[in-house]
Amino acid sequence: MLIEKYYHALQEKISEIAADTAPIEAAAKMCVDSLVNGGVIHIFDSGHMVSRELIYRAGGLVALSALTFGLNIENKVLTRAGSPANKGLSFEYIQHVFASNQLRPGDVLFVGSVSGKTANVVEIALQGKAHGLKVIALTAPAYSSKLESEHPSGKRLFEAADLVLDNHAPYGDAMLEVPGLPYGVCPASGLGGAAVMWGVVAGIIEEMQSRGLQPTVFPSVNRPDGWTLVAAAEAEALRKGY
Repeated sequence: MLIEKYYHALQEKISEIAADTAPIEAAAKMCVDSLVNGGVIHIFDSGHMVSRELIYRAGGLVALSALTFGLNIENKVLTRAGSPANKGLSFEYIQHVFASNQLRPGDVLFVGSVSGKTANVVEIALQGKAHGLKVIALTAPAYSSKLESEHPSGKRLFEAADLVLDNHAPYGDAMLEVPGLPYGVCPASGLGGAAVMWGVVAGIIEEMQSRGLQPTVFPSVNRPDGWTLVAAAEAEALRKGY
């Protein structure tokens, strides 16, 4: 059955991730070093899951901060059908992300992209390093290495970061080939990326406790007193910085 093949393939991917936790442990230590010195952990993901998966989650860390930005021009002109209706954010504008002064030297910036080839993800990684942040890439090096970069430097994300976390997605991302279909199905990157990043969270908690520090964790907002508990957790994190 295709369902059974999918779960078998997923288990194999998780096993691949679990077989080499050294980069995950290094990322966790990098994050704790930043937090104890007043830094912030920023999560920017150009993909489909990780930013939403990690932020404001019960059992997740209050210290994680989602980074989003965008510039979309919507001006569809019927008599100019050959012109693009939507021009996305050009990488030249990323300098304004750092002009906000919310991303500061000593912070950690996670940049997630499965292909790692687009100009904006490479640019934010390069500018992050130039501005004194530690940049951690969440990407698929085996996939990305077969693609041509769209950034003028020629670099892909895994070549632009201080540390690389591998979500173990194969070329094309899909894990299963199905007879009769032109392309593979069931991508690996979403759940693989989530597994890697929750591993980082576990590592942050363990590393902080080993230093005698108590990280602030979100409770479930669905408890009867959930909103009060969440507000208290946020206040505690604001007071401690983590």
